[in-house]
Amino acid sequence: QGLTSHDVVATARRALGETRIGHTGTLDPLATGILPLAVGRATRLVRFLTASDKDYDATIRLGVTTDSYDVTGTETGRTNLVPSRDALLAAIEALTGDYLQTPPAFSAKNTEGRRAYRLARLGQTVTLTPAPVRVSRADLLECAGGCARVTLTCSAGFYVRSFAHALGELAGTGACLEALRRTRS
Repeated sequence: QGLTSHDVVATARRALGETRIGHTGTLDPLATGILPLAVGRATRLVRFLTASDKDYDATIRLGVTTDSYDVTGTETGRTNLVPSRDALLAAIEALTGDYLQTPPAFSAKNTEGRRAYRLARLGQTVTLTPAPVRVSRADLLECAGGCARVTLTCSAGFYVRSFAHALGELAGTGACLEALRRTRS
């Protein structure tokens, strides 16, 4: 936690004495878990590995919204409401399957030739194009203490922060991502 995917690659380069290292999918600094690396000649395979589904264990804070869609952002709203288990299950069901997902403004997506998060940090309006995503599995593991814990299997390019934000909107309470662990890639 606290490292960008680039930080992990830089550490691996120093540790292995190898300059050709690539990762198979960006992780936010908030996230923990699996970040497969390809080393040496295997870096040519990264483009094939990044397209695979990934599994996550997400803790979602209910009743709070932020500009980055996670707890590291600036709070933009607070309801302190906690939805019922049935409301959460209905929201999760609505966010399962194939749909278009808008990435968060604080993301590494390029817009106007610059990273979206750089523009967002400058207070500029960031408009990103929704991308097709797939959630093949989403299970509510628990709901307690104002948080929901959800496990997901999703396509490459999926933003769990956007999922958390949308879950809060659908449940009528607002929500943001509190913790994220990638468990399979």
